Amino acid sequence: MRNLTLFVLVLIAVNSHGQDTAKIENPWKLKAVYTLNGTQTSFVNWNAGGRNNVSLLAGVIANAYYKKKQLSWTNDLSIALGGLQYIEKDSDEGLQKTDDRIDLSSNLGYKLKERYYFSFIGGLKTQMLDGFAFPNDSVRVSTFMAPGYINMAVGIDYIKDDNFSIFTSPIAGKLTVVNDELLSNAGAFGVQGAVYDGLGNVVTAGKRMRGEFGAYVKMKYNKTLAKNIDLKSKLELFSNYLNNPENIDVNAEALFNFKVNSWFSASLQWTLIYDDDIDIRDAKGGIGPRTQFKSVIGLGVSYKMENKK
Repeated sequence: MRNLTLFVLVLIAVNSHGQDTAKIENPWKLKAVYTLNGTQTSFVNWNAGGRNNVSLLAGVIANAYYKKKQLSWTNDLSIALGGLQYIEKDSDEGLQKTDDRIDLSSNLGYKLKERYYFSFIGGLKTQMLDGFAFPNDSVRVSTFMAPGYINMAVGIDYIKDDNFSIFTSPIAGKLTVVNDELLSNAGAFGVQGAVYDGLGNVVTAGKRMRGEFGAYVKMKYNKTLAKNIDLKSKLELFSNYLNNPENIDVNAEALFNFKVNSWFSASLQWTLIYDDDIDIRDAKGGIGPRTQFKSVIGLGVSYKMENKK
């Protein structure tokens, strides 16, 4: 009888501990989505013309969210790398990039009142591989951390819910990094270029960094448009107090995800960039600031991993 009583007491203790543990909510929410999209195009006696090619685009979108009491910490990472290869017998062209992106952002906030946080945010944008000016593929126009954009800001974050937030900061810094001698000497991406003598020798090397101080606004908006169709978007605005504050830098993204089933998906991504400090040569040979636009369509496999609270 004594043994039976002891056994029952142990069961009660274990069950009570399990219930107490179950009540403890995990403050971390982790999620990662891996995608691999590809196309292959070939032509045989095709009157309209075309070039045989194969392309692949891989991407990772990872999120780590921490929330406990008054403290909130969100981390977002987006990586994409894609390329296209012509597969004609007489083609000697190398692999051409179709996408190359590293985008990391972090937001540490302290809750002031319902939906309002005092936040510090930081971000890094760059790429992984060299970029070239096709068809002249010997001219490198970008590489890892050339450019690299580092943003830091302190301000107020209004978070309505998981799908909508606006961060505003009157105290923000933007650092443009051009960690490449050739590009920094050329004054690429707004850094101060090199000074040359009459023989073309470098007297003073170009600057590797350019700092800006100003105001910053970041808005995020997500919405389920229809069954298996999701929209994720963000808009970033920056005004440099020290130089032409009326010329606002713009970075906008819209990503549409079309879910076919648990494995297959399609996506459409639009990216728009305007930076008054970046000179771009247009089709007519003119040089100056230009609105940059990129569209990427993908169809392939998708796999999601996430923890459960």
